[in-house]
Amino acid sequence: MPAVLSAGEIKVVYQPIVDIQNPRVFAYEVLVRSSSPHYSSPIELISEAIRSNCCGAVGRVVREIATQNCTDTPLFLNVHPQEFDESWLVQPDDPIFQHYPGIYLEVTESVPLSHYTLCHSVLAEIRGKGVHLAVDDLGAGFSNLKYITDLHPEIVKLDRALVTNIHNDRRRQILVKHLVRLCVELGARVVGEGIESADELAALRDVGCHLGQGYFIARPSFPPPASVQYS
Repeated sequence: MPAVLSAGEIKVVYQPIVDIQNPRVFAYEVLVRSSSPHYSSPIELISEAIRSNCCGAVGRVVREIATQNCTDTPLFLNVHPQEFDESWLVQPDDPIFQHYPGIYLEVTESVPLSHYTLCHSVLAEIRGKGVHLAVDDLGAGFSNLKYITDLHPEIVKLDRALVTNIHNDRRRQILVKHLVRLCVELGARVVGEGIESADELAALRDVGCHLGQGYFIARPSFPPPASVQYS
């Protein structure tokens, strides 16, 4: 893994997150990739980073590349729980503190509830410097609701299981409408991710979802697309 870092084989792609009520690009989610022949997928790359205790170093490289190649739009950056055990995220020279359009650190249910004390401490320090928080996979389990009440995120992402074919499921539309209302009352905007059709996008718009992401809107790419077309 250190060889991959020194060889410059860490890459990123950008996927737009768009405002589905007033069409525009809101931000880009940054997704890690590697040109190394040793890692056939991002999952393999991250698994090796965990095994090698290099999550912090990999995360720092990703943040450097991401911010250098997209200077004028907010970015969503995924954070692995192991990074909260290291000091990289709170370094004063970390790129997240120099990206003035805005940074959203994205955490998922993989952060165990037992990790909350440390997670709160690190996030409080980072957010005190202007970085925002996004919580992923709302709807995947009860723990996600606890995340929202405990961590006070600015953005919440719906689990894609709630999005897929939502236009054909009236009961799910009602559920998502009330989840969106709950998030708004708790101070968060909602992203519907995994959108793969115009019908899904329209249904999410109808239930009040604020933002959208998915292949129907745009696939991950490098460099980030300057604009996207969707309806």
